Amino acid sequence: MPEASIQHTRCVFSGQVQGVNFRYNTFQIAESFDVTGYVRNLPDGSVEVVAEAAPRAIQDFIAAIERRMHGYIRDRQMDSTGKPEGFTDFEIRV
Repeated sequence: MPEASIQHTRCVFSGQVQGVNFRYNTFQIAESFDVTGYVRNLPDGSVEVVAEAAPRAIQDFIAAIERRMHGYIRDRQMDSTGKPEGFTDFEIRV
């Protein structure tokens, strides 16, 4: 995919999102989408998802996370202004 069509998105989910397999579920969901990037826990108790893909793929990916983890998410902050970093896969970071 040409770099111009790749969007870099950072999404931070808050609520009861640590200790509920949020990262593992996000990783599993990512396998169904053409996205690269990572998911990791943040020190403040939130979870960060950084994804790169076509804009529609990112929208669908984030929506799938929200559907699967809806009972645990209280809020989400999303920013798509970053420059693509060229990830080659999607991973769980510690």
